[in-house]
Amino acid sequence: MVEEGAYWLAWTQISGIGPVLLRRLQQHFGTLATAWNATKVQLGEVEGFGFQTLEKVVQQRSRLHPEQLFTKHQQENSHFWTPADADYPRLLLETPSPPPILYYRGEVELQENLGQKPMVGIVGTRQPSEYGIRWTRQISTALAKNGFTVVSGMAEGIDTESHIAAMKAGGRTIAVLGTGVDVIYPHKNRDLYKQILTAGLVVSEYPTKTAPDRTHFPRRNRIIAGLSRAILVMEAPLKSGALITATYANEFGRDVYALPGRLDDHPSQGCLKLLSQGATFILKELDELLTMLGAIPQIDGVEASTAPEQLMPTLSPELQTVMDAIASDALAFDFIIQQTGMAAGSVSGALLELELMGLISQLPGMRYQKS
Repeated sequence: MVEEGAYWLAWTQISGIGPVLLRRLQQHFGTLATAWNATKVQLGEVEGFGFQTLEKVVQQRSRLHPEQLFTKHQQENSHFWTPADADYPRLLLETPSPPPILYYRGEVELQENLGQKPMVGIVGTRQPSEYGIRWTRQISTALAKNGFTVVSGMAEGIDTESHIAAMKAGGRTIAVLGTGVDVIYPHKNRDLYKQILTAGLVVSEYPTKTAPDRTHFPRRNRIIAGLSRAILVMEAPLKSGALITATYANEFGRDVYALPGRLDDHPSQGCLKLLSQGATFILKELDELLTMLGAIPQIDGVEASTAPEQLMPTLSPELQTVMDAIASDALAFDFIIQQTGMAAGSVSGALLELELMGLISQLPGMRYQKS
């Protein structure tokens, strides 16, 4: 039997099929294996599958063999996750466009993947001022010492400072690359790269040997935002990749914080813009920042409700299975499917019924939690 992960890989080999369409395929058919065997008419029912895309699928799908493709890919890329894997970072599954393949190198910490250890993204300009460097170091150190994992992009400037400070403080850090996980960019960060492999993780949606490309870096910013429960923008001019990350964070329902600066400082103009749009100020009192970040709900193993059992209505076996899979903290739709082993349509129907009964509530990003 071909694993579901093989179909995630196979679909990525068809031109015109990106993360968003893959997400829609999975939600429509329940599994990408089912979608792979769907007819042209059935595929046409999925939003975004126009005539040209359908023609590409029909032409290219017949030449691909998912199991063989997956085996060969494993030989060339020894470590990667697909959304079908239980270890795939759960917070990324909440986003509209999770990477179909997420490659990694380094030391995996399962609590991070399960969303049980808080991760905070720190981003900013490649040419920071002394002020930006100083506060990036202070904040990254404080986060690391208080159990947060620092996520950034291993670029020059703010990214580099955040990774180094977190590791010096004895914490973990994750670098999201715009290259393959075996390609160091910028090359001057080769020593930093080696340190991260021993004190954290390097991840990318691009396969090994992928060289730097200017189109890759804006796209990787969505992964930084998706992995993180909050994004801190330390210094950023108006035209900055950090603002792209903040935009993704807002779309994903993440909190955005910005370091205020002087009105006439070029590196602070992007931060001032974010603050004018509702981002939270990063103030001198770091304890206040840590308190706010610590108040962000985590995905934890939560004990069962202490409410009397007799108040819970009797549920059908199907509804009870879905109810048992949902914790008090928000859980993504895809993960509920994985937990229950039920078809997507059945899970969707059960969730609607449980919501009408007042037992669960739906949150943005197709997440559900007990009421």
